[in-house]
Amino acid sequence: MSKAKVLWSFLQQATLVVLVASTVGSNTLAMPAAVYANASPPNNTTLKSGSNQTEQSLDSPATNDAVAQVTSVSQLSDVQPTDWAFQALQSLVERYGCIAGYPNSTYRGNRAMTRYEFAAGLNACLERVNELIATSTNDLVKKQDLATLQKLQEEFTTELATLRGRVDAVESRATELQAHQFSTTTKLNGEAIFAVAGIVSGDNARGEKINLNPILGDRIRLNFDTSFTGKDLLRTRLQATNLNAFSGNSTFTPEGDFRFAGGTFANDNNNSVGIDALLYQFPLTQKTNVIVEANAGAADDFTNTVNPYLDGDGGSGALSHFGTRNPIYYLVNGAGLGIQHQFSKNLELSLGYLANDPANPQNQSGLFNGAYGAIAQLTIKPTEKFTLGLTYVNSYNNDFTANGSTGSNRANLRSALLNNPNLPNDLAPFSGSDLPVSSNSYGAEASLQLSDKFILGGWAGYTNTRILASNGSGINRGSLDIWNWAVTLGFPDLGKKGNLAGIVVGMEPYVTNSSVAQIGKDKNNSYHLEAFYQYKVSDNITITPGIIWLTSPDNNSNNNDAVIGALRTTFTF
Repeated sequence: MSKAKVLWSFLQQATLVVLVASTVGSNTLAMPAAVYANASPPNNTTLKSGSNQTEQSLDSPATNDAVAQVTSVSQLSDVQPTDWAFQALQSLVERYGCIAGYPNSTYRGNRAMTRYEFAAGLNACLERVNELIATSTNDLVKKQDLATLQKLQEEFTTELATLRGRVDAVESRATELQAHQFSTTTKLNGEAIFAVAGIVSGDNARGEKINLNPILGDRIRLNFDTSFTGKDLLRTRLQATNLNAFSGNSTFTPEGDFRFAGGTFANDNNNSVGIDALLYQFPLTQKTNVIVEANAGAADDFTNTVNPYLDGDGGSGALSHFGTRNPIYYLVNGAGLGIQHQFSKNLELSLGYLANDPANPQNQSGLFNGAYGAIAQLTIKPTEKFTLGLTYVNSYNNDFTANGSTGSNRANLRSALLNNPNLPNDLAPFSGSDLPVSSNSYGAEASLQLSDKFILGGWAGYTNTRILASNGSGINRGSLDIWNWAVTLGFPDLGKKGNLAGIVVGMEPYVTNSSVAQIGKDKNNSYHLEAFYQYKVSDNITITPGIIWLTSPDNNSNNNDAVIGALRTTFTF
C-alpha cells in the first residue's frame, strides 16, 4: 500500500473515532480524554483568589485521571471486539500509537468531552501524520489527502488558537504566582469568628441577678501549615480575641462558657496577637504518628474526641466548651509529646504528655516538675458508623479550666480559689489559696450514626481529685469525686447540604462526694441544655444561632436558671 493510502487510512480511522462523536451535540463530544497520546488534555483549572489551591472545572477530567500509553487495544478493559469503533481504535492504537488509556486500563469511550479537548486530540493525531510525512522518502501524499487535512485544520483553527491562548495564559499565571508566592512549602488558612452574645436572664454563682448586656466580639486564627516531605506538618498559629468568658465578669462560674471566648475568669482580652498552637507532626512508621507540641497543645491534636460534627473547637459545631467534648480532655494542655498508633482501621491508641509551663526553669515549673496532663486512649471502631473511646487522664495542678471552661467552682477548686475574685459565699473565705492537687480521670465516649442525617453520641466522665497539702489555707487534705455526662444529637445537612443542627443535654463537672469538710460537695444538680443551628451561607461562611440554658447555676438551686444566647458567624479561608 502506498504511503498516501496509509495516511489516508490513518486519517479516516482518526476522524471516525473523533468526529462521529459530534452527533451527540455541538457543545460536547462523546469522546474520552484518553485520545491524547502525545499531548496532555487541558487541565481546565482556575486559581482561587488568595489561595494556592485550584478549582477543578466540571468539563475537564479529574486530576487523577492521567492518561497512560497503550500498545494493544486488548489492554483497554472496557473496549470489546463488538464495539462499533473497535477496528478504528485497534488501528490507531497498534499501528499509529495515537490513542492512550487511563491508568486503570480503561478507555471510557462514552465520557463527554469539550471541543477544546477534541481539538487537542485531533492535533495530536495530525502531528503523527506530519511525522509520517517528514520521514517519507518516496510516494508522498496526494494533493487531495493534504487538502482534506488542511480543511480539518482550518475547521478547528479557532479552537486550536483559543486552546493555545489558554495554555499560554495558565503558564503566565503560574510563572507570576511562583515569583510572588509566600512559600513553596507553606499554606495559609484562617478562621474569623464574629459573635454577638448575651445572658438573657438568670443569677450568677453568688445568687445575684445578671443584667442583660449584649456583647460583640471576635476570635481570629491564622494557620501557617508547612510540609517539608509531603507527609509531615509544621503548624504555626497566630490568634487574637477580644471575647471575654462570662465566668470572669458575669456568671462567676465556668459553667456555660463559650469555646470561642477567652480564658476562664479572664476579662482582659484585647485582640493582642500571639502564638497559639505550635506543633510538628511526622510519621514514625506507616502506622505511627508523632506530634511534638511546642505551645498551646491540646489532647484533640492527637486524640479522637469521639464527638463528630459538634467538636469544631469553637469555630463550628457546639458553642460551649462543655458541648464540644468530654471535659476530662481539658486536663491535658501545654507543651510536650503525643503519639498516635493505628493497630488497624478499627483500633487506635493515643498517648500524650503535656506540661503547662515547660519553658519556666523555676521551682514547681518546667517540663517534669510542674503542672501537667497525661492521657491514654483506646479508640475502637467496630463499624464505620460506631466509634467508642476509652480514656484515662492523670494530671497534676490542673482542672477543667486548663484548656477549657466547664464545671462548678468546686469541681475546679484550685483555679477557682486562685483566679476567681467572685467566689460563692461558702468558698470566699479560702480565696487566694494555692492548693497542690492531683487527679485521675476516666472517660467513655461513644458516637453512633443512625442515618446519614442523624448521629447519637455522648460521654461519661469520672475524676478523683486529691488535695495534697493545705499550704496554710485552712483546707484539709482529702479527695473530691467529680462526675460529668452528656447526650448529644447531631443532624447533619438539616434543611440544606452543609447545615448542622445540634442538641446537648448533660451535667457539667460537679462534686458528688467530698472528704474535705471545708469544701463539701455541690448542693444541687445543675443541668446544661444547649441547642444550635449552623446555617451554611457559602463554602466559606456559616451563621450559627444558639442558646444555652443552665439550671441552678454553679449547682445551687437558690440561683435562678441562666439563659445565654449567641449568634456566631464564622468565616474560613
